[in-house]
Amino acid sequence: MGKGRFEAFSDGVIAVIITIMVLEMKVPHGEDFAALTGLLPVFVSYVLSFVYVGIYWNNHHHMLHAMTHVTGRMLWANLHLLFWLSLVPFTTGWMGENHFAPATTALYGAVLLMAAIAYWILQQVIISSQGPGSVLKRAVGVDWKGKVSPVLYAIAIPMAFVSRWFSLAIYVCVALAWLVPDKRIERILLLQEK
Repeated sequence: MGKGRFEAFSDGVIAVIITIMVLEMKVPHGEDFAALTGLLPVFVSYVLSFVYVGIYWNNHHHMLHAMTHVTGRMLWANLHLLFWLSLVPFTTGWMGENHFAPATTALYGAVLLMAAIAYWILQQVIISSQGPGSVLKRAVGVDWKGKVSPVLYAIAIPMAFVSRWFSLAIYVCVALAWLVPDKRIERILLLQEK
């Protein structure tokens, strides 16, 4: 399988995930803006999840550009990542519909944690198949954001039962840390082209 097909499949799944999330937002009964106030938690959870899925899509795109070939292990590792991302619409809807109740906020964090682990596994599979001198290995470097994010999710999950707002603040902070596209891979690819 070529890189193009690998990337196209992943892009399609991510597009469906975003579509499902927006379809979960139901039209309110009422014709004035006051009718929208009940949807605020649903909308906030949608925005947070949209940002997260967008971050994964962006970084996944950069990671795939740094690889040279596709292996069977990469396909399975990628499906593992897509599985956890496909649960984002469910946890988003459940959390928003229940106004960030502790169990829903904790489950949302658990899905984020598993997606982060799955992304790391995919990254490691790509690096191991392309060698220690690979573009991706050089670009990833120390990867402090990739190491700190799962730790923060692991803290936020049980904290949801103490303070759901603290957990949500952690989810927002991690998203903000990743919101700026990761330029490491782009820099390495540009240097390699010269």
